[in-house]
Amino acid sequence: QVQLVESGGGTVQAGGSLRLSCVASGRTGSGYRMGWFRQAPGKEREFVACNGASGGAPIYADSVKDRFTISRENAETVHLQMNSLKPEDTAVYYCAQGLMIRALARTPSSYSYWGQGTQVTVDS
Repeated sequence: QVQLVESGGGTVQAGGSLRLSCVASGRTGSGYRMGWFRQAPGKEREFVACNGASGGAPIYADSVKDRFTISRENAETVHLQMNSLKPEDTAVYYCAQGLMIRALARTPSSYSYWGQGTQVTVDS
C-alpha cells in the first residue's frame, strides 16, 4: 500500500513563497513519477509539475513555469518550491505517484496514488 503525505501549505501574501513537501511510503524509487496537482474551488484538478525520468528534465504547467521548482530529495521525498505566488495559485495541492510515461505526465488518471492534499492560500 502506498501512502503519500503532503505538508507545507499555508497562507501567504502575493509575491511570497512556500515550499511543499511530499513523503511517500510503501512504494518508492526513481522508477515512479512524482507529480503535483492542484484544485481550486469549482474547478477541475489541474497538473502543476512532475519530475522527469532519471536524467530527464521536470515538466511544468505553463502557468507555473519559472516560478515553481520540483525537486527530489531522495527516493521517498519530493518538494515543490513555489515563488512569486499569485492569488490564482490558491488551491488544494495534491502529491501523486504514477508510472514514468512521459506522454501521460500531465494526466491525473495516470497517477495511481494520491495524498490528502494541503491548502495553499495566496492573499492579494
